[in-house]
Amino acid sequence: MTTTALPHEQLAATLRGTLVTPADPGYDEARAVYNAMIDKHPAAIAYCRDAADVVACVRYGRDHGLDLAVRGGGHNAGGLGVADDALVIDLSNLRSTTVDPVHHTVRADAGCTWGDVDHATVAFGMATPSGIVASTGVAGLTLGGGIGYLARRFGLTIDNLLAADVVLADGSFVQASESSHPDLFWALRGGGGNFGVVTSFTFRCHDIGEHGSVIAGPVLYDLADTPEVLRWYRELLPSLPEELNGWFGLLTVPPAPPFPEHLWGRKACGIVWCYTGAHAKADEVLAPVRDFGAPLLVGLQEMPYTALQGAFDALYPAGLQWYWRADVFHEISDAAIEIHLKHGEALPTMHSSMHLYPIDGAAARVSPDATAFPHREGGWSGVIVGVDPAPENAEAIAQWTRNYWEELHPTSAGGAYVNFMMEEGQDRVKASYRGNYERLAAVKHRYDPENVFHINQNIHPK
Repeated sequence: MTTTALPHEQLAATLRGTLVTPADPGYDEARAVYNAMIDKHPAAIAYCRDAADVVACVRYGRDHGLDLAVRGGGHNAGGLGVADDALVIDLSNLRSTTVDPVHHTVRADAGCTWGDVDHATVAFGMATPSGIVASTGVAGLTLGGGIGYLARRFGLTIDNLLAADVVLADGSFVQASESSHPDLFWALRGGGGNFGVVTSFTFRCHDIGEHGSVIAGPVLYDLADTPEVLRWYRELLPSLPEELNGWFGLLTVPPAPPFPEHLWGRKACGIVWCYTGAHAKADEVLAPVRDFGAPLLVGLQEMPYTALQGAFDALYPAGLQWYWRADVFHEISDAAIEIHLKHGEALPTMHSSMHLYPIDGAAARVSPDATAFPHREGGWSGVIVGVDPAPENAEAIAQWTRNYWEELHPTSAGGAYVNFMMEEGQDRVKASYRGNYERLAAVKHRYDPENVFHINQNIHPK
């Protein structure tokens, strides 16, 4: 693989941060992202220390005709934080958080992970909606929407975004909010990294549980129970208090504590529940989910919200092979249930799984055109992931994922949550933004008419 050879001394001299090029010994480490299936060779990686470094990178990239890839947490499914021959604007050194417990807000730099934010806010008994993995980057998850444990009660991450600092394609710096550049603010809430480099976010926070402690954990069932569990789950979930949320998964029980040894390696289905309400009401609220069926394991217990958010970090470290496919579903049909059972029985590796995340409650009460994220009719965001540490298994996990998705897709609503998409083409991008695509294209034309920021789920300027 060859990379573009340019004398980057000019850029290096202007940065407070570090510039890594192919000639440097740390280059291979610097170009790696969370998904080890991605193997890109950028022209340089700039580890920015502040917004001024980001401005310098944007201007330098434009002046020298370099593609710009923007990397926050590096978790993106398609590895879109890095690209061949591009200048990577790496934000991982921008990691500060500032909590205002009086006004219930937190300001987080774009290099923060959700573990950073949760650590800062849960100390005050608060949280802002995010995803389910603490090592996920704040920036990527937010800009795509943000579906997780708190969505039924408090909405998506973008529904709690108050402001964002943004470096635009011309190198200028603005703050986007309801009162400043409101069209840009609308587009940032779900439109991905198409409109600029966000260097910090300000979020609304909410009191959760008892001083940041929730009651949560998995309830697992035998894989053969999948049809019965899914039929019960699809009817039960909308009737539950919004303080209780749960996502459904097909999985292989990890061969490690805290799971009992007799379940290690067993294929199962299950729901990971999270109750954020008053603990005095927990027994009553959780009774239906504790008592249903014949569970293999009822793992509900009191824990800090940070513990729940970090529960999957050790199971899914950086450097695994990942292959993703996703869709949004307005319903879990009987036909879909049979497909889930069929492909669940063929789970190819211990790390591979399928998840269904509810878009319900507060998340579904927002109008589809109020933010760029259009999937507000209720239902689930589904994702199928083939995952394994071994490169030699990459094609096997990819083929399982493709087979599963191709059979399941006709039962979907069309389009997907962009954070779960790999590089799948312009038609899929348009389908995923639905009726909001044309408005997004117009905002893109205003803020990035030359499509400088195109290494993403790209929206073409109108």
